[in-house]
Amino acid sequence: MDRELKEEERAALVNQIERLREEHRDLDAAIEALSDAGGAADRLQLQRLKKRKLMLRDKLVLLEDDLTPDIIA
Repeated sequence: MDRELKEEERAALVNQIERLREEHRDLDAAIEALSDAGGAADRLQLQRLKKRKLMLRDKLVLLEDDLTPDIIA
């Protein structure tokens, strides 16, 4: 971000990051359980879960970057 975050905005970002991290952990557990179960029909679901997990990781990185102040060296 080009400007400093207000305290409310910062708190909202932190809250959103925590929710996304929790969803990321839940997806990890679901992927693990589905992998252990096996089955051809589950492969498509497994692929979808992994794609969602990667999307969440990308979003987390962007949000965490917004929290980090820009330091010009």
